[in-house]
Amino acid sequence: MATQGKASGGKTKKARALSAATPPLKKVRRAVSEAPKAGATVNIQIASGSAEIPPPARLRRWARAALGARAEVTVRVVDGREGRALNHRYRHKDYATNVLSFPYESGRETRGDIVLCAPVVAREARKQQKTVDAHYAHLTIHGVLHLRGYDHDTDAGARIMENRERRVLLGLGFSDPYA
Repeated sequence: MATQGKASGGKTKKARALSAATPPLKKVRRAVSEAPKAGATVNIQIASGSAEIPPPARLRRWARAALGARAEVTVRVVDGREGRALNHRYRHKDYATNVLSFPYESGRETRGDIVLCAPVVAREARKQQKTVDAHYAHLTIHGVLHLRGYDHDTDAGARIMENRERRVLLGLGFSDPYA
């Protein structure tokens, strides 16, 4: 589902490269930042023309619901072309994926980028017979949990991560994404 780089005492090579590869804000259709509240900053970048993208306030709310710690996170929503390029560059897979996570640091402060690919999220929502908002909420939370160190590489890790996703989503009024 999502991929992540190794956390270290600063930006990983992937994170530094992502920052370098991210177009300047003048090419971003909408960029919204939230002033720090309780030690958390969530920046939203919309770099896709899709009409199905939830408003930045919703994306921010979903990300913050999964943070629960001091944080500096950017959620970037991209088109298929950028999603494919990032997935190819960092995972060596030549297709766009739904969500990518790029942690900078872990521990007491969560820092990193989450990239959501608008056409993939919309297509998956339709296929899974979910609302687009429900799928964006799930994948935003999924990406944030990767930034916080959760993973689904093992059955035990997947159970822990999925249970955490369920609890956060339920608290936001969404149903179980795995049902």
